[in-house]
Amino acid sequence: MTEQINVGMIGAGRIGRVHAENLAYHIPEANVVAIADIFVEVAEKCAADFGIPSVFQSHRAIMENDQIDAVVICSSTDTHAQFIEEAAAAGKHIFCEKPIDFDLKRIDQALAAVEKASVKLQIGFNRRFDPSFKRVRDMVAGGEIGTPHMVHIISRDPGPPPIDYIKVSGGIFLDMTIHDFDMARYLIGSKVEEVYAVGGVMVDPEIGEAGDIDTALVTLRYANGAIGSIDNSRQAVYGYDQRVEVFGSEGGVVVANRTPDNAIVSNADGVHAAKPLYFFIERYTDAFIAEMKEFVAAIREDKTPPVTGIDGRIPVVMGLAAWKSYRENRPVKLSEID
Repeated sequence: MTEQINVGMIGAGRIGRVHAENLAYHIPEANVVAIADIFVEVAEKCAADFGIPSVFQSHRAIMENDQIDAVVICSSTDTHAQFIEEAAAAGKHIFCEKPIDFDLKRIDQALAAVEKASVKLQIGFNRRFDPSFKRVRDMVAGGEIGTPHMVHIISRDPGPPPIDYIKVSGGIFLDMTIHDFDMARYLIGSKVEEVYAVGGVMVDPEIGEAGDIDTALVTLRYANGAIGSIDNSRQAVYGYDQRVEVFGSEGGVVVANRTPDNAIVSNADGVHAAKPLYFFIERYTDAFIAEMKEFVAAIREDKTPPVTGIDGRIPVVMGLAAWKSYRENRPVKLSEID
């Protein structure tokens, strides 16, 4: 078993800070030795906050450091495939935030580089590591609800991101719904064969002017006969709405929203409870720690990461199929894309 893993971080933005903090304070088997960001002052702040000894503006300093065993890629999406290839060529194990890329050929090139170098690659679909969602997956896999018939995933953000982000995000299906596409596969343990997507601009007209939509409903047909639905909104005024239901021949299981507390107050004005936790960092705190623990364990124990490159590729196929379905107003088989 490999001892402590030396890690280099690329990207010190919001998600980069999450991973840096978790690696520094929650995973003693990892040692963050360097961080790079094109905005070097952001990297310097992250390094100061979490005790990271070396700061760079260029990611190449991470790749060229022979003391670094693994890289954690938290940079912009358009850099992911390139950085994966560079890290693989440098013989470093890789954790990369989703998506790998918006282009399947580019994804395949990156995955080929990983395979050629025989390094490990884990993609950042953190929701798989949420204890409640994992419980659903385990119940379905263990036959506790019988044969799955339907899955319903609700995923709504508390507010839309900036328009400048929307313009480079790949659109709702490749930015937001991509997490739900991964969950749809994970929860049922079966391939999705067909998607049908409808949507509209109901939150902010500027999102439509940027070529995107902000509200969507996607239906899924699985290879095992189950059917599914995903509903998304860029704005739920009551907070971050993350719910799941799986219904089967012998019962069903539901995951409700997490709230800061579970107190329910009843008075003359009605029955009141706390709003859901505000956004993904608060909602998935435990999941972010768990996924990074699994990545480090995969390296130390020389085992396959729990979310592979192929797991990262398939939701992109689903996202592209959803866009095709939305634009052509018809069901689209994944085989048409892939």
